[in-house]
Amino acid sequence: MKYEQLSKDIIQNVGGKENVISVVHCITRLRFKLRDESKANTEVLKDMDGIVTVMKSGGQYQVVIGNHVPDVFKEIVELGGFQTAATEEEEDNSNQSIFNKLIDIIASIFTPVLGVLAATGMIKGFNALFLALGWLEDTSGTYQILNAVGDSLFYFFPIFLGYTAIKKFGGSPFIGMAIGGSLVYPDITALSAGEPLYTLFAGSALFEAPIFVEFLGIPVILMTYSSSVIPIILAAFFASRVEGFLKKLIPDVVKVFVVPFLTLIIVVPITFMVIGPIATWAANLIGMATNGIYDLSPIIAGAFIGAFWQVLVIFGLHWGLIPIAINNLTTLGSDPILAMMFTASFAQTGAVIGVLMKTKNKKIKTLSIPAAISGIFGVTEPAIYGVTLPLKRPFIISCIVAGLGGAVLGIAGTRGYMIGGLGIFGIPSYISPEGMDAGFWGMIIAMIGALVLGIVLTYLFGVKNEKTSEQTVKEETTTPATDKVVVEEKAINGEVIASPLAGEVRQLSEIKDESFASGAMGKGVAIEPIEGKLFSPVTGTITALFPTKHALGITTEDGAEILIHVGMDTVNLGGQYFTSYVKQGDIVEKGKLLVEFDLVEIKKAGYLVTTPVIVTNPDNYAVISFTEQHIVKPTETLITLKNENSGN
Repeated sequence: MKYEQLSKDIIQNVGGKENVISVVHCITRLRFKLRDESKANTEVLKDMDGIVTVMKSGGQYQVVIGNHVPDVFKEIVELGGFQTAATEEEEDNSNQSIFNKLIDIIASIFTPVLGVLAATGMIKGFNALFLALGWLEDTSGTYQILNAVGDSLFYFFPIFLGYTAIKKFGGSPFIGMAIGGSLVYPDITALSAGEPLYTLFAGSALFEAPIFVEFLGIPVILMTYSSSVIPIILAAFFASRVEGFLKKLIPDVVKVFVVPFLTLIIVVPITFMVIGPIATWAANLIGMATNGIYDLSPIIAGAFIGAFWQVLVIFGLHWGLIPIAINNLTTLGSDPILAMMFTASFAQTGAVIGVLMKTKNKKIKTLSIPAAISGIFGVTEPAIYGVTLPLKRPFIISCIVAGLGGAVLGIAGTRGYMIGGLGIFGIPSYISPEGMDAGFWGMIIAMIGALVLGIVLTYLFGVKNEKTSEQTVKEETTTPATDKVVVEEKAINGEVIASPLAGEVRQLSEIKDESFASGAMGKGVAIEPIEGKLFSPVTGTITALFPTKHALGITTEDGAEILIHVGMDTVNLGGQYFTSYVKQGDIVEKGKLLVEFDLVEIKKAGYLVTTPVIVTNPDNYAVISFTEQHIVKPTETLITLKNENSGN
């Protein structure tokens, strides 16, 4: 509650709750969409403690807070009861393509449940392993209880997805849960027992539907919705729209219970009669189509998915396959899609071990050991971003090896029977209900083969001949997306901040953003970039990285806090034209490529690319000096910080 009073004052002075259409935040500021900006007390807000300044830009009323804006944002949303997304990436994605919007929706719906889904899948997988090894009997209490835990989330999946889906669509989460609960309500599923009243679409293998019950005289096609995915997502979308309409229609005095009442009365019957059956038929068709494509050539399918899985993960495109895999488990009882990528983490781990064995660079060795350990357990981000991708060759080798492993999985007919853990924890997921079949043993062979082949090929071909680690560091220069520009320079009793960009140096006072130009955000300079590559100006930790990738914060090993903001109001692009190679919490070396951005397209979209480089804790330094050069490169000094004891 640290920022409660500030948040109350902000809400009051932007015109009150009723004047706020939506509120989101970027890395330093709250961005309000107001019904009437004239109702906002701009001068009062500017004079408040805790507020840097207020700006109006791009149709938004912007209250500049500083680095603690996420905490203030959280308080404001809670106090105002605003129905809003947590980030501007979700709030304003009008510039995104339909495909990117779909990926964003899928990721937002499934991400919150993947951890517990993997956990329950692991429990179910190990239970199947214990049964196959004869350690447990399926009639024992131990087996039954573990099976209940393992099955719980997946069986009641519509309830969990009801929560996450309707929340993504802007509705009330508990309404979504109630709809999901209705779909798996035991008495409803029991209605399909006995003789049907009549049959619809008789003679159609896909659409034939016996009718056991009617609602107000309208036939209800009963489906099995436990573990289903598509019906509840479509129902949640429909419910969010119905709820939004009713909120505008129903008086505030009875809105709290009348809106949920009418939403459920309308949505649940329509879901059972229309949405559910159509969605289930669509799910069955997707399952049949997926299986059909896989059956055309399991080897090619396995090689393709295996080879490109890590690339899909880097760009976030793997989310498009996850709901298909879950749908396959629901409709087919098994899934070949995610099975084809299983060797990718082991190929990646093998490549890291190969680097560890061959390299003479002490820093790379230090990074490789924890990356290899986490890779065994299926967490490959440290390996990808810390070791193999920067070195390029090991990453390419890992993709090739993963493709070969995927082909082996295709030959063996390996399938997953549950969503389980990653890495070695995923092994039990491939045990068939009939036991350890050829698909399971093919998975074991492919897994071990990918690990060993990744080690051998990387050791032989993945690491260039090195002189010494010190020489290597000094000789690295800027090239593609994963190379580094390393600057080995230290100020006496202080720090040197290199230029993160190549371009023209400008004074902050010259730029058009008041919060930066006034120095309210800190001391620094601006760069007019001539190349769309942003390198780390220091060795330190990525302490902030906004989802739209246009701004980030870095804290050095000695405590300097640096903010880099690419362009003016580029947050409105929603991440379009930006590619990030790091994530929040990463430790980066000076000169590492952090972000690439398309200068031409950003300018075409109407945005300035002037980039402030700010020291946000300038009071910690006695002297802050800036380069006198007009043009800088990423290898050159931009800002020098000196402490009080420097003697200068």
